Amino acid sequence: MWTLLTGFYQYLTQKDDYYILIVGLDNAGKTTYLEQTKTKYCPNYKMMNPSKITTTVGCNIGTIDIGNIRLNFWDLGGQEELQSLWDKYYADCHGIIYIIDSADRERLEESWLIFDKMIQSEQLTNVPLLVSCNKQDIEQCMTVPEIKRTFNRSTAKIGVRDCMVLACSALSGDGINESINWMKDCIVRNSMMRPPKRQDIA
Repeated sequence: MWTLLTGFYQYLTQKDDYYILIVGLDNAGKTTYLEQTKTKYCPNYKMMNPSKITTTVGCNIGTIDIGNIRLNFWDLGGQEELQSLWDKYYADCHGIIYIIDSADRERLEESWLIFDKMIQSEQLTNVPLLVSCNKQDIEQCMTVPEIKRTFNRSTAKIGVRDCMVLACSALSGDGINESINWMKDCIVRNSMMRPPKRQDIA
């Protein structure tokens, strides 16, 4: 009887696990974005001081719960020598958040080239894609329409999938909730194509 009740409780409390990649060039603000996400969705979590955040070498991991949904984030290093590792995560991810440094005009073309190459991977077919224009709090930064003019060159390769371009500031937190909620809705809607992983919650 106890085993039956325990099993029933675990069934009721288990969550659907989805995995989201956070990628983009180095210094785009990916780790700050993840830190701000955890701050907004995890009670009592204290955000790391942005001045202490260093360049990611490898992968940072974060997890948030929204109802019966668990979102697991992989924040991957954006240096050129680390970009070749991104595709090792493609097959297991349910969504992509591509971070752009809106204040770095000189590297916008470079960022687009990496983005364009990434979305051509067959492993990412139909995977929801969020392009997050970060650092919108900085004066003279590029606007979303400016950035879209460059990234629209990839429209044909994006294909039939959920795709959105949103403004945000990982530093202030503006736009984070809208972005994460959009991604959550998309990956749940896409769960027939990419089913979640289910794990028992102790």
